[in-house]
Amino acid sequence: MTTKRPPRQESPGPLRRILSSAFAIFETRLELIGIELQEEKERLISILFLGLTAMMLAMMALISLTVLIAIFFWDTHRWQALGGITALYALIASGCGLRARSNLRNTPNMFDNTLTEFRKDRDAFRSHN
Repeated sequence: MTTKRPPRQESPGPLRRILSSAFAIFETRLELIGIELQEEKERLISILFLGLTAMMLAMMALISLTVLIAIFFWDTHRWQALGGITALYALIASGCGLRARSNLRNTPNMFDNTLTEFRKDRDAFRSHN
């Protein structure tokens, strides 16, 4: 009479548990990256839409203002009025361009939250070793 032993269920070893935990953490971090990308995309789209709307309305207002000033000074100082308006527009445009460039240079990293979490994970693994 032979006795058959049931197949032995091997419990996962410590290396397998560590790898499983590492992959789970990595998966969570990838999900966080995806969420941050989605939030950034939505933020940029709303800023772009509002910016384009504001720019269109501002251009309409500037055209109207230019016409009003030109009509007002048409008989006396039309060239000086148009030159002054042009200089004012150029100064404002330069200021806006410099401000936009400054804002682009001073933006934080896109994945700050994800990088912080990765650093926490790294530090946690180092402290357990």
